[in-house]
Amino acid sequence: NGGGGGGGGAAKPKEGGKAKEGGKAKAAGGGGPTKGAGKKENASEKGIEYTKAGNLPKWYEQVIVKSEMIEFYDISGCYILRPWSFSIWEAIKDFLDAKIKTIGVTNCYFPMFVSEAKLQAEKDHIEDFAPEVAWVTKSGDGDLNEPIAIRPTSETIMYPAFRSWIHSHRDLPIKLNQWCNVVRWEFKHPTPFLRTREFLWQEGHTAHATKEEADVEVLQILEFYAAVYEELLAVPVIKGRKTEKEKFAGGDYTTTVEAFIPAAGRAIQGATSHGLGQNFGKMFRIEFEGADGKKAIPWQNSWGLTTRTLGVMVMVHGDDKGLVLPPRVAPLQAVIVPITMKDVDEGAQLKTCGEIAAALREAGVRVHVDDRSNYNPGWKYSYWELKGVPLRLELGPKDMAKQQIRVVRRDTNDKEDVPLSILPQKAALLLVQMQHEMLARARQTRDSYVAQALTWEDFMAKIGAGNLVLTPYCNEKEFEELVKKRSKEEALAAAGEEAEDDRAAISLAVKTLCIPYEAPPLPDGTPCFISGKPAVCWTLWGRSY
Repeated sequence: NGGGGGGGGAAKPKEGGKAKEGGKAKAAGGGGPTKGAGKKENASEKGIEYTKAGNLPKWYEQVIVKSEMIEFYDISGCYILRPWSFSIWEAIKDFLDAKIKTIGVTNCYFPMFVSEAKLQAEKDHIEDFAPEVAWVTKSGDGDLNEPIAIRPTSETIMYPAFRSWIHSHRDLPIKLNQWCNVVRWEFKHPTPFLRTREFLWQEGHTAHATKEEADVEVLQILEFYAAVYEELLAVPVIKGRKTEKEKFAGGDYTTTVEAFIPAAGRAIQGATSHGLGQNFGKMFRIEFEGADGKKAIPWQNSWGLTTRTLGVMVMVHGDDKGLVLPPRVAPLQAVIVPITMKDVDEGAQLKTCGEIAAALREAGVRVHVDDRSNYNPGWKYSYWELKGVPLRLELGPKDMAKQQIRVVRRDTNDKEDVPLSILPQKAALLLVQMQHEMLARARQTRDSYVAQALTWEDFMAKIGAGNLVLTPYCNEKEFEELVKKRSKEEALAAAGEEAEDDRAAISLAVKTLCIPYEAPPLPDGTPCFISGKPAVCWTLWGRSY
């Protein structure tokens, strides 16, 4: 809910930011492009029929379905994660699981059901989730004695157990994590991976003897989350702290990694790490005897990252041909396509393909030989491009004669003839280079959309152009509400619309994303862009998923 190359902070914003073509119209319209917009001429039904720039929602839906990541299901907001997407989630899980274990976190599993009494124990906390809680009320033909909720998150399930386990300072810290599913039955239009009624995640829950120890862990976890996005998914993120209005309900403070989707001109919350303070300890009467013999309440944290990661990766890197997968998470990193012709010894060619694949596997490359005889090479090229495989290796009769193979990069379409004798080393090097360059390109693009504004008029112009906007801000909740209200009203008025569909997945309202940890110096006396009061921090704003 140690990042890659130190790029976790906001880039130093430019005065102008980027004026995204069509950005203002898209932002004002709210509902997105019209039906049929962005459709390619004479596009094959088997491929991607829409352009990313012309119709992002249709493009996204086709990419995730036709690349075999997702299958739709008969219950709205629930989706089948096919092996192509689930293996990417497994790569994220393996990477993050190893990271959290280095700081002493262990895995466990708690039930998915929670009683109404437990769920209601922390009023502030559950108020935020109440409209989304799904309830089980029947068993067979009969009604249950009392309804049972399906977990929207597990604080109220886990902390009564913490109370049983924590008695002395010697019982601390407790550092638990579970990989599981949660259900949030919201009524906004669902979007696979980004906004779903059931999703997979990890949720970490820890308890510490001191605030200092808890605070250190909050930021350690945030660095791990930044690493998932930047080192694995090649997606740059901005690390920061949520405002009081946007923090996790019931907690003391929330830290976040925020990603950006340039094609939509919208931010998306990547993952969150919360300092819960002693609030839940008080509510669930968790206390321990300190080394000094005095009773104390532990300091708790919770933190989570979800399958939303996959949707962010698709939207940031995908192109008009389909997925573009970062090599570190690609289920297959290379595919070998034999180019068969008349009078060619197919047996010898396939034997060579098998030998090449074995050498690549030996070098740690995940590789597949596409030896299907019922499809021609051109069809196979399109198929594997749509699925986003980083490298395509083409082996024709002339290549065999020259003891070489043609290597094609998915991200840049660069082609190179490589001698078979050095192919394993060359392929491994290309995959590392591709991973690095995908992050660098994505960061450069993201940075071009970060703007700075000192006045309301400038702020709205830059938001309308699809930018993230950094402003001096007084950090008072009432003005955050005012920005949300005014930005929505002005966008609707500009579009000649009276109201926004409450069920729309994305809103015209602008909200705070975070107070970035890396921001320019704020000169004393700088006025807040909305209230005119003295600003206390730089704050990053944007329209958001």
